[in-house]
Amino acid sequence: MIFRPVRDAAKAICLLACLGATFWGGGANAAGVLDRVGAGGKLVIGHRESSIPFSYVDADKKPVGYAVDLCLKLADAVRKKTGAKSMQVDMVPVTSANRIAMVAEGKVDLECGSTTNNAERREKVSFTVPHFITGARLLVRSNARVDRIEDLEGKKLVSTKGTTPLKAAEQANRERLLGITILEAPDHAKAVEMVEKGDAHAFVMDDVLLYGLAANRPKPDALKVVGKFLTTEPLAIMMSKNDPEFKKLVDEEMRRLIVSKEIQPVYDKWFLKPIPPNDKALNLPVSYLLRDFWKYPSDFVPF
Repeated sequence: MIFRPVRDAAKAICLLACLGATFWGGGANAAGVLDRVGAGGKLVIGHRESSIPFSYVDADKKPVGYAVDLCLKLADAVRKKTGAKSMQVDMVPVTSANRIAMVAEGKVDLECGSTTNNAERREKVSFTVPHFITGARLLVRSNARVDRIEDLEGKKLVSTKGTTPLKAAEQANRERLLGITILEAPDHAKAVEMVEKGDAHAFVMDDVLLYGLAANRPKPDALKVVGKFLTTEPLAIMMSKNDPEFKKLVDEEMRRLIVSKEIQPVYDKWFLKPIPPNDKALNLPVSYLLRDFWKYPSDFVPF
């Protein structure tokens, strides 16, 4: 190619833009997770600290849980795909408030927790096949006369900042004119503590998380889960919208784990057997919703 002087400023700017698109476009492709790992980079997994039994830290401050185990299996698939047998996995804590930004900004490659796949979030991030389907209910003290959200009229309801149950509670409060004072907690553990201390009359969150949180409190019998589902929550692992090659690998591996039933012992480990930190079992078999969804595993959810 012969380069000639460009005298017209507009042509010069256009030429630079085209050259930039060529070089930067190639750089964007090279920045994908699989390319980065193949070149010796790390895989970064975001984990939660109190989303029992999906993603939390044990007594040794080690990230553990159902979603964490699944992400470690996905990490093995990345190693196999890239040939990077010595790939390092970095575990980075995320919160309900910053988890979406951490994925969208590329600070973590996979967010392994209890995050709901919904339309609003899919505008910023991608999700793989759901690993659990649940719904939001209420955690109250055992002696409380609360069986449904209407019983909280004029009382205090807490939920965790940045969660879908918080938004569902706010909507129900507006539409039903309940006059509930809705409070935000920075994490699930703090919300439970507020109920125990009487700073809130109830905590609205995915019921499976409520069972897990209550089972691991000093006095689990002092709490109970009540009410009908306020929401339907398909929980799935998050990743970037801008890395289709990585998403394809993650989706294929999740489908393989489900179809081969390799996911079943992982599920049983966290929902049917005693788990840390108090070695108590949740005794939650696979629900009919999740069982039916897993017959044709897909990343598509109608919400």
